[in-house]
Amino acid sequence: MYNNIKIGRTQGDTAGIGLECALKALADPRMLEIFTPVLYASASAVEHYRTLVEDAESMNIRKVSNADRAQDGQINLVVVGDNTPVTPGHGTPESGKAAIAALRRAVEDAKQGALDGIVTMPICKENTKSEEFPYAGHTGYFGDEFEGVPTMMMISDAMRVALQTTHIPLDQVRGNLSIEGITTKLAELKASLIRDFGIVEPRIAVMSLNPHSGEGGVLGSEEIQIITPAIQAAAEQKIYAFGPFAADGLFLSGGFAKYDALLAMYHDQGLTPFKALTPDGVNYTAGLDIVRTSPDHGTAYDIAGKGVADPQATRNAIYAALDIIRCRERHNEMNANPLPHYEREKGRDVSISELKLPEQHD
Repeated sequence: MYNNIKIGRTQGDTAGIGLECALKALADPRMLEIFTPVLYASASAVEHYRTLVEDAESMNIRKVSNADRAQDGQINLVVVGDNTPVTPGHGTPESGKAAIAALRRAVEDAKQGALDGIVTMPICKENTKSEEFPYAGHTGYFGDEFEGVPTMMMISDAMRVALQTTHIPLDQVRGNLSIEGITTKLAELKASLIRDFGIVEPRIAVMSLNPHSGEGGVLGSEEIQIITPAIQAAAEQKIYAFGPFAADGLFLSGGFAKYDALLAMYHDQGLTPFKALTPDGVNYTAGLDIVRTSPDHGTAYDIAGKGVADPQATRNAIYAALDIIRCRERHNEMNANPLPHYEREKGRDVSISELKLPEQHD
């Protein structure tokens, strides 16, 4: 049992399907055996969406003041924004503010070390972006709040797709591509694949920007001037990156399966085929000292409050967070005390007395 792993769950937009999916996922008592959930949400919204869950009466939901007070074997509820009206299917600035209030409270607990990871539920950017929250999504916010450089990555059993650029207009993509930027992203992606997924020597496919990889410059020069030099620079850093590949051919042929991850140049280039080929995927913010995942869908206002939302992507987001947390723990344990061969390679012999061996007890 891994009930000592504590995962924060934000409510997302209270007008969307986030809370319904969160409660449906947690309704299975077996979920409480593998981790300790801390739900950051409006109590009135929880009660509203709880009516859409089968066997809701058996759900053990207890209010706690913060994540430090969370107990195993129950759904711990930290009440945030309880005065927000619940209007399923009709997102408002108020529902957006409630979503951000819950997010900020979960992040506060995580920064205090009270959470091992956070699973965020969908927000509507139109309702959340403001002077107080000037972000186009969760990724940028988490990047500012935690150590590291965030990389947006979509993950499933079939593939992992990282993005070079994220939530920017399409006409700004070209101006945001550079040799250094792509090389740096490839290095960050390699580090995540090793630490978070246990892949020893990851292979990364890099997508082109233009149709048919630019056709030797006829359909665009970015592949020649930026992407190929970046791949070559990555090779000098012992990063196994290949391409650039035309996105349509890479996905249509099934060639993506030969690689441990793919790097797309812009949002829809990576997410459209990912969502088409792998339903119920997970959005993962790689590169940070906190593990943050999210189901790969939006607020779905059209079905909110109707009891038909499928919680499978939410379950997958929980499973992914748990797997990554455990993988990081193993990685950190294995690298806590490097083997003495490094010193030997530098020409200094290492005696037995210098090795940190476990104490022997009678």
